[in-house]
Amino acid sequence: MGPEFVGPEAERLLTWAGLLQAFDAGHARGKPEIADLFLYRGQDVMLDRAAWITGVGALVKVATVVPGNAARGKPTIHGVVNLFDDVTGELTGIVDFHLVTKWKTAGDSLYAASRLARKDARRFLLVGAGTVARSMVQAYRSLWPDAEFSVWNRTPAGAEAMAADCGIAVAQDLETAVRAADVICTATMAKSPVIKGEWLQPGQHLDLIGAYNPQMREVDDTAMARARVFVDARATTIHHIGELIDPIASGALREEDVVADFYEGDYRRLGDEITIAKNGGGAHLDLMTARYILDQWRGR
Repeated sequence: MGPEFVGPEAERLLTWAGLLQAFDAGHARGKPEIADLFLYRGQDVMLDRAAWITGVGALVKVATVVPGNAARGKPTIHGVVNLFDDVTGELTGIVDFHLVTKWKTAGDSLYAASRLARKDARRFLLVGAGTVARSMVQAYRSLWPDAEFSVWNRTPAGAEAMAADCGIAVAQDLETAVRAADVICTATMAKSPVIKGEWLQPGQHLDLIGAYNPQMREVDDTAMARARVFVDARATTIHHIGELIDPIASGALREEDVVADFYEGDYRRLGDEITIAKNGGGAHLDLMTARYILDQWRGR
């Protein structure tokens, strides 16, 4: 039997609760073998991400990022996700790239928030109005059905469009919105911090999604110094993303100050502290997500 092709129509079979259970099971298997490969051609990038988790399988996710496609009327990002059998190494599934990426990315931060955000959290602020921010509305509502959302974006028109599509409010002033929020989720392409640590209040939780390379940051050193900092996986974040590289270099944060990742038992809130969770989105999470999607598709 050849590989199964799983398209975007599989989304109707997925639940955020089911994905979090898959993350529980995947992390219980122990740390993965994981590697990334980047190829560059001017502004164009090809990213190959690979992971192998014994008992789950292996994955290779390939993405191309071509900024010039916007002028061609084509999407900037294309990709494919290949799943391989854990025992035989056979190709068992080709899963829709965008479906895996959406659920992996949002699920990663939801998994962190399920442990770190207060159970009585009510006011959720989304910083950034792109595809990821929109998926976070769906994800957060699965655990906080009474959540009240607002969105802030550098371009007000983007915030207004998302607010109209999602039925949420627009935050007019970022500092005011940050100070009032229980949960703050950043999903931007910022290369310098947009959130200042002096704005943060006791009991808040921040999910940081946007920064994914050494040149990108969304919060400043003060925020990192004031909060208890968590990551999804130490191996894919601490020496790879500006959000951690820069404050460690400046002395605002020490590597040992990172409290835990998803493989460690102390990934939890203590009292009324400020918590930050950095979403690195490693290939092992793509593997857990793609495996969950394929299993749901096979069981339909």
